[in-house]
Amino acid sequence: MSPDAPAPSHAVITPLPAPLHGSASVPGDKSISHRAVLFAAMAEGTSRLSGVLDSDDVRSSISAVRQLGAEATLERQPDGSLAGGVTGWGANGPAQPDAPIDCGNSGTTARLLMGVLAPWDVEVELTGDESLQRRPMRRITAPLMKMGASFQPAGRETLPLVERGTRSLRAIAYDAPMASAQLKTAVLLAGVFANGTTTVNEPAPSRNHTELMLPEFGVPTTAADRTASVEGPCTLKACEVRVPGDPSSAAFIACAAALKPGSSVQIENVSLNTARIGFTRTLERMGADVNVRHTGAAGKEPIGIISVAYTPALHGCEVPAEKIASIVDEVPVLALVAAHARGLTVFRDVSELRVKETDRLAAIVEGLGLLGVDAWVDGNDLYIEGQPDLTTPPNLTFDSKGDHRLAMTWALVGLCGKEPVAVENFDSVKISYPRFLNDIERLAR
Repeated sequence: MSPDAPAPSHAVITPLPAPLHGSASVPGDKSISHRAVLFAAMAEGTSRLSGVLDSDDVRSSISAVRQLGAEATLERQPDGSLAGGVTGWGANGPAQPDAPIDCGNSGTTARLLMGVLAPWDVEVELTGDESLQRRPMRRITAPLMKMGASFQPAGRETLPLVERGTRSLRAIAYDAPMASAQLKTAVLLAGVFANGTTTVNEPAPSRNHTELMLPEFGVPTTAADRTASVEGPCTLKACEVRVPGDPSSAAFIACAAALKPGSSVQIENVSLNTARIGFTRTLERMGADVNVRHTGAAGKEPIGIISVAYTPALHGCEVPAEKIASIVDEVPVLALVAAHARGLTVFRDVSELRVKETDRLAAIVEGLGLLGVDAWVDGNDLYIEGQPDLTTPPNLTFDSKGDHRLAMTWALVGLCGKEPVAVENFDSVKISYPRFLNDIERLAR
């Protein structure tokens, strides 16, 4: 498959011909890419962005800011990333779009846009694909309504929604019911233009990319372990953003190396934000040979190298509830690793997985069941009884349910095992990691 070839909808994934060896880089971080595009659109002047992830989700954000009046000239680079300029609307605010904004499959686009739009006299319909229209939005609309924005139809908890902003937005102190970087970011972005201090307190730490990036755009931000605040009103100023590699994408290469006998890989130029590399600590708890080394920074984001080698004797572990926010996107692939480990692995309080692109919790149990692995949910906890000698039955077909993380997880069954597997709706990998198969296969040559 060529690097630019479209991912097939139904893919047959064959075992890798050799162990994974050498160095790899992964596409730009999806969370940081979204924020770079959106913050640049909000700013005065032209920001220069590089390393931006070229994926369906990020293109949803790029398309959205163009509809709202920003100029975004981001072009594909030889390494597959996007780079270029974004000229924002600044103090004038976003333009009134002449059509609904389609956020595709991107929950980040939809939820962050709600915060972006809240301080302005615009009326915007936000919608998305069938999957996104099932995902909960009340967690975002509730605090924004407290600040003065309104949403129609009243009481609806899912897209499509029409948001009406206001220039007289109120600053609030909000105790979030869950650790969610999207919720936190939406409220803080609205708070940038509200009068006074807007604070978000969380029950557990969530990703802090917003707190690290806002000061780069000239917004004073206070951040601690479970709280963040901004002082408004404030105008964002254009800046330069270099997006590091995505640790969530790196996790799939790391887990492949841990599972494929004889493998040893380095993943370079990847974000080492502590809120994002919980998967490395979980692999360590399972006994995997993992090393993390800092080499520098991209803005305020730490970057470096993640090294992983095959580990023949993995063991089960318990991942406490307070650590789940740092691995929420990696639980599916970590569950696959747990299926190969000796003993029981428990992921505590993973209820958030029920409201991702699909019900990932049910999908994990279903997929591991096809492998003959005992996996079950008790309350909000996921249990997996590992099998160190696990082998793949022939003629398996996994349904990714259109979820990119599941598509890559089930692909690893074929890549790292001895039997090919089929993955339905494999083209969903375009959401976050279009060149996933190419990168893995290149390491096994």
